[in-house]
Amino acid sequence: MKERTSIMARMFILMGLILLVPFAILVQIFRVNVIEGDGLRDLWNSQAIDYISIPAQRGQIYDVNGSLLATNSVVYKIAVDPLFPGITRDNLKTIATVLSRHTNRPTSYYTNRISNAPSHSRYIVLERSITVQAYEDIRELGIRGVILEEDYRRNYNFESLSAHVLGYVNHNIEGMTGLESRYNEKLKGNAGQQQVRRDRANRIFSYVGAPRKTPQQGLSLHTTLNSYIQAITEEELEKGVRNNNAKQGTAIVMDPRTGAIKAMANYPTFNPNFPASIDAENRRNFAVSDMMEPGSTFKLVTAIAAVEQGVVDFDEVFETPESGTMQIHGQWMRDHNPLGDLNFREVIAKSSNIGTSEIAMRLDPDAYYQYARNMGFGTQTNIDLPNEIGGRLQRPYEWSGVTLPWMSIGYEVQTTPIQMLQAYGAFANGGLMMKPYLVSHLTDQYGKIVEENKPSSVRRIAKKETIDRLLPVFKSVVTDSGTAGWAAVDGMEIAGKTGTAQKLVNGRYSSSYRASFAGFFPADDPKYVMLILLDEPKTSYYGGFTAGAVFKEIATRIAGLDSDVKRSDPTERIAAMEHKIAPRLTGLSKDNAGVLLSKQNTSFRTTGKGSHVVQQVPEPGEKITTNTLVTLELGDLNTNDIPEGFVEIPDLRTMNMRQAASLLRNKGLNINMVGSGTIYNQFPLAGELMRPGRTVTVRGKARSMTQISQVTHQLNR
Repeated sequence: MKERTSIMARMFILMGLILLVPFAILVQIFRVNVIEGDGLRDLWNSQAIDYISIPAQRGQIYDVNGSLLATNSVVYKIAVDPLFPGITRDNLKTIATVLSRHTNRPTSYYTNRISNAPSHSRYIVLERSITVQAYEDIRELGIRGVILEEDYRRNYNFESLSAHVLGYVNHNIEGMTGLESRYNEKLKGNAGQQQVRRDRANRIFSYVGAPRKTPQQGLSLHTTLNSYIQAITEEELEKGVRNNNAKQGTAIVMDPRTGAIKAMANYPTFNPNFPASIDAENRRNFAVSDMMEPGSTFKLVTAIAAVEQGVVDFDEVFETPESGTMQIHGQWMRDHNPLGDLNFREVIAKSSNIGTSEIAMRLDPDAYYQYARNMGFGTQTNIDLPNEIGGRLQRPYEWSGVTLPWMSIGYEVQTTPIQMLQAYGAFANGGLMMKPYLVSHLTDQYGKIVEENKPSSVRRIAKKETIDRLLPVFKSVVTDSGTAGWAAVDGMEIAGKTGTAQKLVNGRYSSSYRASFAGFFPADDPKYVMLILLDEPKTSYYGGFTAGAVFKEIATRIAGLDSDVKRSDPTERIAAMEHKIAPRLTGLSKDNAGVLLSKQNTSFRTTGKGSHVVQQVPEPGEKITTNTLVTLELGDLNTNDIPEGFVEIPDLRTMNMRQAASLLRNKGLNINMVGSGTIYNQFPLAGELMRPGRTVTVRGKARSMTQISQVTHQLNR
C-alpha cells in the first residue's frame, strides 16, 4: 500500500512538472508580448532595420554656350559572396565566363581572384566598372550570391579640354582641384536615406512603405569658358610649346570689360577622366599657382607711373650706350641689342632696359610701389579657383639700391600669369581693373538660377587720359619696328608687350629663360586680352618671337570665330592708300594678272599677242597710285625646257595669301599657308619645277606698304 502511494505521489509530481512547462511557456509568451513587448520590439527594430545612403547626383558643369563639360554616368560594379548558401563552384565559373565575354579578360582571371581571396571573404570585387549589357547578362543568370551595385562616375566629355580649370574628383566623387574643388560643397549636393531591413545573414532587403529621404541634387555650374576658344588656345599653345621645345606653357584669354575668363590652358595637360595618368606636377594649374619674374611685361607699371607722375616727356630722347650695357649701382644693366638714341615710345617699343630703368629712377620708390600694388601685384586676384598665390612685391623699406631699376624691367618681383593678365586687362579697359572669374551662375536641378556672379570692378589703376596717351605706345610694340612683330595680325591692331626673363634657380640666375607676351585686341575697342607664357623655349628666348607667334595664331583664329571683332579687308586697305606697290605679274597668264590688278583697283592695258605676261611697266615693286595705268606685254612662254608632267613655281613674294592660292590652284598645286598677310618667303623657290598635286609652302606677315617696297627692291637687285 505504501509502495503504491509512493508511486502515485511520484506520478503526481511528474505530471505537475509536465504541466508546469506549458504554463511557464504561456507566462513567458504573456511577458514577451504584453509586459515587455514594446521594449523587445524596439530592440528588434534597432537590430533588423537599417538605413542606407542614397547618393546625390553631382552638379554638371557647362561652358558659356551651354556645352556640357562635366557630367555623371552610371557605373556598375560586380562582386560575389562565395559563402552564400546554395552557391556552387559551377555558379562562380558561369559568372566568370559571362564576365570574360564582355571584358576580354580570361575566365581564369576571375576564378583566380575568387580562389585567392581569404577563406572568410564574403565580398570579392570582380570588376569595378562593367557595361550595361554585362550588368544585364549577369543579372539574368539569377544566381544568388552575386552582388551588383550601381554608382555614379564623373565624366569629362571633352577629355583634356579645360582640364586644369575643371579639375577632377577622387574615388568618392569629391573635388580635388579646379572648379570641382572650389565649388565642391555646392556641386555634390546632399545625400538621401532609405530605410531597409537586414536578415540574420546581414543581407539587405527593401520593403514597401519604408521611409525615404530624397537626395538633394548638386547645383550645376555655368562657366564663362568658351569651349571653341578654349580648344583653339589649347591647340595653339601645344604647338607653340612643341615648336619651341619649351618645358611648359600657359595661355589665358579674358574679356577685359567684365573679367570673364574665356580660356585658360596649360601644357602639358592631362585627362581628368584618368588623372593618375600624369604626374601631380602637371596637374597643377600654372596660371594661378606658379610665381615668376615677369621681365619686360612689367614695364607697363613703369610706363603708367612715369606718364601719370609727369616724369617723362614723349619726345624726350634717351641716349643708351653704344655697347648696349650700363652700370647701375655696381650692377650691369643690358639691352638685348645696342639701341642708340630712343624717344619714350621707342624705349617701350624696342624694350630698352636701360631707358626704362632711367625713367623708373626718376620716380619716388613709395609712389612706384603703390602703382604696382594698385595694378594687382603682390595680392591675389581672388579668381574662383583654388590654390591661387599672391606673388611677391617687396615693400620699399625692403629694397636695395638696385631694386627700383631692376624691378622696373620685371626683376626682383614675382607675379602669377593671372595677375599679369589682370593688369593688362585693366589697361585694355581704360584703366578700370575687373576681377577675373570663371563661373557666371549656378542652377538647381530644375534650371533655376540660385546664385549669380556678376562682373565686379576692383579699382582704377590710372586716369583714362594716361591710358589713352599710352595706347599708341603699346600699339607700336606690335609692329616690325617693335619687339612683337611676330604677334601682328593682318588687318587688326594689337597692343601689348613682350617679356623675356632669366629664371632664378637656387638663388642664382640661370641660363634658362621664360618668354611671354601680354596683349589685347582690337586695340581701340578691346574684346580680348591674352597672356602667353613659354617656359624655357629652346629656339629663342625672346618673347616676341616665341610667345608672340602663339598669340598671333590664337588671335587670328578667335577673330575668325567672333564676327564682332572687326578686321579690315586687305583689298580695301590697299585701295584706300594713295600709294601702292606694283605686283610681280611676269610669267602669269593674262587672266590671272588681270584678277590681281582688279583686286588692287588698278587699271591696266595689254599689248602684243599671247597668253602670258612677258613684261610689265611699271616694274614689280615700284610705287604706283590709283591713277597709274599698268601696261602688260603679252607673249608665249618658252616651255621647251619644262619636262612633261612638271610645272614651274611662280614668284609669290609680295602677293597676299588669297592671290597666291588662286594662282597655285590654276597650276594644279596645293598651298600651305604659314602666317597671314603679305608673302615674304616661299618653298620651293620661284623657277623650280614641281609635279602637279604637290604643295608649296608660303610664309606671310602683315607689313606696311613702305616695308614691302623696300623688301621687293632688295629681292630684285
